[in-house]
Amino acid sequence: MRILVYPHTMELGGSQLNAIQLAAAVRDRGHEVIVLSEPGPLVERVRAMGLEHIEISAHRRRPSPGVMGTLARLVRDRGVEVVHGYEWPPILEAFYGLRSRRGIAVVGTIMSMSVAPFVPRTVPLIVGTERIREAALAAGHRRVTLLEPPVDTEADHPSIGGGEFRARHGIGAGEVVAMMVCRLVPDLKLEGLLTACDAAGELARAGYKLRLVIVGDGPARNAVAERAAQTNATVGRQVVVLAGALDDPRPAYAGADITIGQGGSALRGMAFAKPLIVVGERGFSELLTPETAPTFLRQGWYGLGAGSLGHGADGLRAALMRLLEAPELRQALGCFARQLVLDRFSLRQAARLQEAEYLAAIEQRVAPVATMADAARSGAGLVAMKLRSKYRRWRGTGVTDDSNGLAVVAKVLAVGMMPRREGSAARRRAERGISN
Repeated sequence: MRILVYPHTMELGGSQLNAIQLAAAVRDRGHEVIVLSEPGPLVERVRAMGLEHIEISAHRRRPSPGVMGTLARLVRDRGVEVVHGYEWPPILEAFYGLRSRRGIAVVGTIMSMSVAPFVPRTVPLIVGTERIREAALAAGHRRVTLLEPPVDTEADHPSIGGGEFRARHGIGAGEVVAMMVCRLVPDLKLEGLLTACDAAGELARAGYKLRLVIVGDGPARNAVAERAAQTNATVGRQVVVLAGALDDPRPAYAGADITIGQGGSALRGMAFAKPLIVVGERGFSELLTPETAPTFLRQGWYGLGAGSLGHGADGLRAALMRLLEAPELRQALGCFARQLVLDRFSLRQAARLQEAEYLAAIEQRVAPVATMADAARSGAGLVAMKLRSKYRRWRGTGVTDDSNGLAVVAKVLAVGMMPRREGSAARRRAERGISN
């Protein structure tokens, strides 16, 4: 197959990293894969993997009529059979730009915490959690496949050294490092970042030799830097370290003793055999254990509301304290995390599933009348979203990504609360070896 992969951005982030890794893995299965994207730090990763890259302007509307034309030309000139858009702007551009061309399959991946209501329902979707899949099917999408965010467990491996990273930031051998690797953005991330600063400060004042290291950059950097400075000033030493963005964050993961995070970053930390505390919003934090793993496997590596150890900084502090006081628990939970990734999140397995979805999309036939109706519904929904965004800007209340809005995420997490099968071979092994 000739496949065009179109990530929504090339800044460091889970969705686009998955897009690139899977593009290379599918290429390795014998297909021709092209990556279309705006400029950004991850373009070098695309080239390093030997993938062809075609650049589009970063200064464009979303969705962009110009990009729709580019997609149509590439499909015509390069004989592309599948166009795979990641997140809603590329999906819409592929859908509208190619809907008049018969025999061209459009596939979409949504790694946000929900599927926007204006995403076309006739486009086959790939999503990252079972709850999002159920919510999308309930909303009327025809084909929705679960593909849990893959991890390259050969590249992300405990054998990678983190000593140089620790030394560069002045972290001593006796200090415990809690690591957060993420974009510093208001949606989904900021609350957890600020809460981690508060919890780390409280533990440091209590005498624990803890460092919180934050790797990443983004529009919320000033807010995070201000809270970090407050924490450090209160304690009287540098407890919170802002390490900035890293093109290759593997040394940071390797240099950690504990990871704090959500989504793809949480999974990468697990691949390095680090114990994980998952953070979310509305005060959520929860330690990954054999007992909590089934919840995360169902709803994703995120949560809303108080966790089992408490709410906000109190809950996160309690989870960190458990790990700080028990090195053997850190090691056991780290081994459990690594095995869970090996069992459930293999990149090779994900590439096979993605290949199957491409083949199914090529074979799928949608009646023209259904496509026309879907285009009208999707267009009306997009216009409504744009008008809401303009109204928020006019009021000065700010604009957030509706797909990651708290109300929308809460609705998705509430879907399908019935019990599910509990876990994997990794969980059963860990239950025999770890007591909580």
